[in-house]
Amino acid sequence: MCIGTQHADDDETLAVMASFGVKNICSTNISRTLDEKWSVDSLKRLRERVEKHGISLDMVPIPLPSSPIERAEMPDIMLANSPQREKNIDQICQMLRNCAQAGIPAVKYNMTFIGVVRTEATKGRGAAMYSTFDYAKGKQDPPLTLAGKITPDLYWERITYFLDRVVPVAAENKVRIACHPQDPGMPPGKGWRGVETVLGSFDGMKKFISIKENPYHGLNFCQGTVSEMLENPKEQIHDVIRYFGSRKKIFNVHFRNIEGKFLNFRETFPDNGDVDMFRAARTYKEVGYDGMLMPDHVPRIPGDTGGRQAFAFAFGYIQAVLQSIGMHA
Repeated sequence: MCIGTQHADDDETLAVMASFGVKNICSTNISRTLDEKWSVDSLKRLRERVEKHGISLDMVPIPLPSSPIERAEMPDIMLANSPQREKNIDQICQMLRNCAQAGIPAVKYNMTFIGVVRTEATKGRGAAMYSTFDYAKGKQDPPLTLAGKITPDLYWERITYFLDRVVPVAAENKVRIACHPQDPGMPPGKGWRGVETVLGSFDGMKKFISIKENPYHGLNFCQGTVSEMLENPKEQIHDVIRYFGSRKKIFNVHFRNIEGKFLNFRETFPDNGDVDMFRAARTYKEVGYDGMLMPDHVPRIPGDTGGRQAFAFAFGYIQAVLQSIGMHA
């Protein structure tokens, strides 16, 4: 295992990351569509520039972000609008081919309609404010998304259609595709904004990896998001890590902590949530996970522009965790 980041990949930020001992990264967004920035030469230049800082470019995001469908970069993939859906999927496939030729081994993506949902932030440790979700305090009748009503069957159809076309290309080109689960999960039968969030539960994630089973099809395993799906994350998270880790389906880890449980949680600093992060790291080691552990969301602190101090705390914490379990590079 190694510490990773998904921060900006400009030279100034890379120099800071290298100073923290970060040697592996996922880049920031390349481009919203298949253009020159996605060319093999451009991707090679990005990789080589990152490598000049002693850092490996392990992953890049394809334009399927965590935004609500109204702000999605390629909405027609989830909306099933043909022929634009076909064009966009073809573009994704070409991005995978270009990544392979440029020496980039993995990509990450989301398959969401509702994006990341939160209610009002709450006070945390000291002056920090914690990102919070309390389903009971959410808007009781939020408007439907652009997609309208999305039943589980319809959601799975959209996912399967995408995976049927993309997984074979990923496998042929030996590029791992890592999907982020829905953040947060929503109650079955109710969902949110008319959408049944099928990727927001342990069972949904299990079904997802079983579709088009392939070693190159797996998860951007957000430990915080997965913890948000559970009634007792302190204990249950380890069995979830074992399930996906033993099947080699964890391609990247967002290593963050929460207080609370399904439908009522707060995103904390890594050291003061409900999950024992040292124990979690040992569980990843137990299943043979050898990829990145990276900070994801961090609390907001007054005067902390861009969360730099909070992220620095998280990087140091993760380095200490890795050192403590004998995985520090």
